[in-house]
Amino acid sequence: MLEGKVAIVTGASSGIGRATALLFAREGAAVVVNARGEEALNSLAAEIEANRGKVVAVAGDVGNEDTHKRMVDAAINQFGGLDLAFNNAGAVGP
Repeated sequence: MLEGKVAIVTGASSGIGRATALLFAREGAAVVVNARGEEALNSLAAEIEANRGKVVAVAGDVGNEDTHKRMVDAAINQFGGLDLAFNNAGAVGP
């Protein structure tokens, strides 16, 4: 049960991240969704909103510290806090 919780989901524009964001929203969480692809991210946010979910989209690369700050700030400013993070995005390499 995620009713009333606030979650960040990174890598949310496709695959596991997208499915997770939709599930969290369907279960009652407010979600801050993140991905580098702004168009796909906004499409996801629109789908969540169309199903009466609470969502904020924060486009950006998780390899950038500013992106982390913007996601946490969005959770706090839009939804009053942060309860969990599903850290699905990542980078491969040195």
